[in-house]
Amino acid sequence: MRSKGLLHVDTQIVVPFFDVDSMNVVWHGHYVKYLEVARCALLDRIGHNYNDMLESGHAWPIIDLQLRYVRSAVFGQTLTVRASLVEWENRLKINYLISDAATGERLTRASSVQVAVDMSRREMLLASPRVFVEAVERMLP
Repeated sequence: MRSKGLLHVDTQIVVPFFDVDSMNVVWHGHYVKYLEVARCALLDRIGHNYNDMLESGHAWPIIDLQLRYVRSAVFGQTLTVRASLVEWENRLKINYLISDAATGERLTRASSVQVAVDMSRREMLLASPRVFVEAVERMLP
C-alpha cells in the first residue's frame, strides 16, 4: 500500500501546448517537470525550500525517481498534482499523484527520493540536516 504521507500540497497545472507531442498527449518526460512544481510547493509549505537548503549549505539531489503512467494528459487539461511527504529524517521521499482536476481520475503515480549533500565537503549525509527535520516537525499535527 502506498503511503499517503503526513503533509501534502495540491498544485494545479494546465497542460500547455508545448508539452504535447503530435498525438496531442503530454510527452512522458514533461511529467517530471510537473512533479518538480508540486515538490517546490510542498517545500514552501514546510518553510524550507531549495533556497533555504542552499543557504544552510546543503544540496538535495534526486537519487531515485519512479513514475507509473495510467492515462495520458492532453493539451489544455487541468491537472491536480499532489505531493505528499513520506520520509524526511534520513532522506526526503515524496509520493505524487497526478489526476484530472475536473473528474479526479488518476493519470500518473510517482515517487522521488532525495538525499542531503554537505556542499562544503561534497559528501552525502546519512541523516537529514537538523534544520530541515525541525522545519518538517514544526508542520506536523
